Amino acid sequence: MQGDATDLAAAIRRGKLSAAEAMQASLAAAVLQEPLGAVAYLDAAMGLASADDRDSERQSAPDRFAARPFAGVPTLAKDLGGPFAGLPVTAGSYLFERKGSEADSDLAARFRDAGFCLFGLTTSPEFGLSLASEPAIGPICRNPLDPARTAGGSSGGAAAAVAAGIVAIAHATDAGGSIRVPAACCGLVGMKPTRGAIPGGPSFGNHLAGIASELAVCRSVRDTALIFDRLSGKSRGPFPDPSPVDSDNGRLRIGLLADTGSAYPTDGDRLAVVEAAARALESDGHEVVPLAWAEFEWSVAAGGRAFADIVSVNLAALMKATALDESRAEPLTQAFAARGRALPATSLWNSLNDAVLVSRNLWALFDRVDCILMPMLSSAPLVIGSFPSDHADTDLHLERMTAFAPLACLANISGFPALTLPFGQDEHAMPLPVQIMAPMGHEPRLLSLAARLEAEGRWQHRFPVAGLPS
Repeated sequence: MQGDATDLAAAIRRGKLSAAEAMQASLAAAVLQEPLGAVAYLDAAMGLASADDRDSERQSAPDRFAARPFAGVPTLAKDLGGPFAGLPVTAGSYLFERKGSEADSDLAARFRDAGFCLFGLTTSPEFGLSLASEPAIGPICRNPLDPARTAGGSSGGAAAAVAAGIVAIAHATDAGGSIRVPAACCGLVGMKPTRGAIPGGPSFGNHLAGIASELAVCRSVRDTALIFDRLSGKSRGPFPDPSPVDSDNGRLRIGLLADTGSAYPTDGDRLAVVEAAARALESDGHEVVPLAWAEFEWSVAAGGRAFADIVSVNLAALMKATALDESRAEPLTQAFAARGRALPATSLWNSLNDAVLVSRNLWALFDRVDCILMPMLSSAPLVIGSFPSDHADTDLHLERMTAFAPLACLANISGFPALTLPFGQDEHAMPLPVQIMAPMGHEPRLLSLAARLEAEGRWQHRFPVAGLPS
């Protein structure tokens, strides 16, 4: 598998390398892989100081060190979300300068408590408005598996850094597929947790009416399970903490959606791999229940409208609250902000009400099935430049994103957890991902099924983790 964050943490814990040596390896990899455009901001001094702190703790307080599951593991935060103290976020925009930063968010504090050593920020599209990470401010983030293609967005820099082995795991956010789409593009595991599972305080600046969530992009299911366990719960937000549900040991009803309709067709190899995953689970004794696109079509359309309205109004409010010089933003960003200012309150209300109905529709499906297996992307990762931001046609941009990832927004709008992982590769050696959704609070079910599929070994990482001993 070429290693993961759990392997790297174990090597540091056993003394095969120090946290400082792991950090030096990541810093060297970041410099070597600079043309990839994964890292938007690097602070070597911060990373080395954090690693030295972990090495000192390993000697002076070994029990405390051992209690941190990712003690000494280098990582990167996304240039959107958080914030992480000392890392000046710009949201991929000329509107902000890289000076100063806020105090740790609740989630950032948990990252540090888990033992991670942070040393920079990964590339994001301006304000996370794209499924590619190519901000005008730069850098252009490329897919390490094929630099002519996108690494996805908006957590594209995070996914590229992890897939390239610069780090073994990286912070990511997901408001419309922004964890799962880049993970799918780069052959990684990405999970959007249940609404309310991950802390968003104290400012809830990336709240977005509940559609946004934060976690990580990972090289393995076990890393995903471990970081979710460490970061989730007691979120103190506007939603109740989901009650953790034990993993299922019995026969499950696997809903199979192997169609995305005529308006947003999915390539045959990407549909075939979803069916192959279903058959693999069926061989374990689970029941496969075919589902039709007609059962999802309204929810996908309503979810897309809600996503567009929420992000537009949020952006308009941000521009007003911060009194930023909007003319310095990309044309597409300006257009979304203008769209938000022009949106009638009744239209926003109708979209938010439809979002509730999207969630109810999914609950009705989960009366019939225990999880849903579906496509993640309609095609291989698109070439660089497929999601331009130098225009003001927001409808065209939204349509392009829906065509690429028709089912990405469904989990965000509904609040349900969803996970993607690679389950093979296409003729160009690009990953063939699948997506699994489950009822709220059923992350253990998602993780258990994903681990079963991962165990088939249909995908191998191309690049080793920096610093990980062979």
